[in-house]
Amino acid sequence: MSLTRRDFAGRSAITGAGVALAGSVDALASAPNALAATDTDSAGAEPAHGDHPGIGYGPLVPDPNGILALPEGFTYRIITHSGRTRLESGEFTPSHHDGTATFEGPRGTTLLVNNHELTGARADWPHPVPLTEGLVYDPAAAGGCTVVEVRRGGEVAEWVGIAGTATNCAGGSTPWGTWLTCEETEDKAGRYGFTKDHGYVFEVDPEDRRANRGPQPIKALGRYAHEAVVVDPKRGHLYLTEDAAGPNGLLYRWTPPEGFRHGRGRLRTLADDAGVLQAFRCFDSGGRYVDDLSRATKTGTVHGVDWIDVPDRDARTVSVRKQFTDGQITRARKLEGMWWGDGGAYIVSSYARAESPVQHDGQIWFYDPRRRTLTLKVLLGVNPDPAKDGAFDGPDNITVSPYGGLVVAEDGEGVQHLFGATEGGRTYPIARNELNLGTETEPEYSEFTGVTFSPDGTTLFANIQEPGIMLAITGPWKRQRC
Repeated sequence: MSLTRRDFAGRSAITGAGVALAGSVDALASAPNALAATDTDSAGAEPAHGDHPGIGYGPLVPDPNGILALPEGFTYRIITHSGRTRLESGEFTPSHHDGTATFEGPRGTTLLVNNHELTGARADWPHPVPLTEGLVYDPAAAGGCTVVEVRRGGEVAEWVGIAGTATNCAGGSTPWGTWLTCEETEDKAGRYGFTKDHGYVFEVDPEDRRANRGPQPIKALGRYAHEAVVVDPKRGHLYLTEDAAGPNGLLYRWTPPEGFRHGRGRLRTLADDAGVLQAFRCFDSGGRYVDDLSRATKTGTVHGVDWIDVPDRDARTVSVRKQFTDGQITRARKLEGMWWGDGGAYIVSSYARAESPVQHDGQIWFYDPRRRTLTLKVLLGVNPDPAKDGAFDGPDNITVSPYGGLVVAEDGEGVQHLFGATEGGRTYPIARNELNLGTETEPEYSEFTGVTFSPDGTTLFANIQEPGIMLAITGPWKRQRC
């Protein structure tokens, strides 16, 4: 059933309807899953200095090895390192680590599926994903995924999960224990010598290597610059973000066909046009259409969401996001990481600049599928000095923390961090990248990616994308105050 703007506006005036939109900050903060404790406009948005008393783990201690600064009592271990560690087959670990998820493996092991965001021609990369026989989609493409097994005693093994895909950025885990890897590209066959079209989602099984043979794209989920995907375990919908500009990207929902049952490998059996792919359209509490998410300048802002059918999901002639006219859908700049938790999807818009109506340095939203509402949980104001440590900007990959709130990988300007966001929307530092890829006078630091906790919650895994380092962080984790 379509939730119309009139329905949404009417509900906002009804006590007990499940959506509090009267404009009261207290009412908004008391709504289910609300993170906003204060009404903060963009000019005074969360400064993210990490100096909130009683929140976080204290100041970051510089690393004598020049890799990762952590709070006192925390340690890290390098799990894989491109060009240094090797796969079971003998090749070096591929570069440019990105989206990652963890799974319980056999005999107490932890399995991780790790994207490698390698775009363009294969020859351009010194350490592409090896073309392992039977696991290749397009032999001209450099990207793909590796599976990393961390064994008891600390031993590590790594092998190819899928090869011959392009620009594998984020993705998402499934309730049935697999990984959906997303291609953040719209490149077609012929470009860079590609033999097949790209811009799809593929399923990778971390446990069953045989299930990954003969990889096929899940075309029902559309062809566009995919970023992340989550699965609603109750309703069966898949939600997908798009990181694109000119015009800005969209949030999508895929509804499975009637009678379809999710499970290992079942998505790849779908017809190319199976189910319904739709893009979101937001409206405010007064029923007014919202053209771009950047217009929300207060945490606690709540939008109603409707869904509009995609005309041509495979984008044969026109990119999916360009198939809609102004007024049909809502756009957002750099829709990036996404994670399912608390009964809905946490969604990142990394930043907004001149291509958007209002500038910001990061938004994190929560989509509630039962209420069909989108609530702004965290808002980062424009960072005036990205080179200065202590300020956060450009949130990207995210995960829901077992200790409350979120953990966010920063892909901003200047200094790069892992940082936490409490249930009250306050932020605090967890780690700082100290691997300088530039010079002493002009330092350069790669983004963090692939932030995810181990299944037992004791270890936080994260990647430094360039050159490609997977890290395991342990320490005195604790429940964070709001």
